[in-house]
Amino acid sequence: MEITMPATPRLDAVLETGLYVADMARARRFYETVLQLEPMFDDHRMTAYPVGPSALLLFQQGATHQTEVLPGGSIPPHRGAGGAHYAFAVAAASLDDWRSRLAAHEIDIEGEVRWPRGAVSVYFRDPDDNLLELVTPGIWANY
Repeated sequence: MEITMPATPRLDAVLETGLYVADMARARRFYETVLQLEPMFDDHRMTAYPVGPSALLLFQQGATHQTEVLPGGSIPPHRGAGGAHYAFAVAAASLDDWRSRLAAHEIDIEGEVRWPRGAVSVYFRDPDDNLLELVTPGIWANY
């Protein structure tokens, strides 16, 4: 007997990126001061920031190890630690301003790459050792 698989539905976007931080107050100072993000939600376990059509979620390490029961359902446990990587899309014309902003906050740029399609990436770290990237258009076919 042959099994027929249903058609694969399309993924539209990455809507949330979650990072785990050791010290939420320290992480919030970094993201709100250096990157000028404004929280759209925060509670005892997380802070959420809007970034374009997506959300950057900071989770307090250890605060998501148990199921979170909400009025509308439950969120399964999850965990992680620093050392992740993620990239923010930025306009090519803003890259020098970002370099200056990082320097003003005494944040070291650890690397820089000019990609074959013309994009430029600048790499630096947050206080939890996550590798952040600022990247201009042209890195991928869809950006």
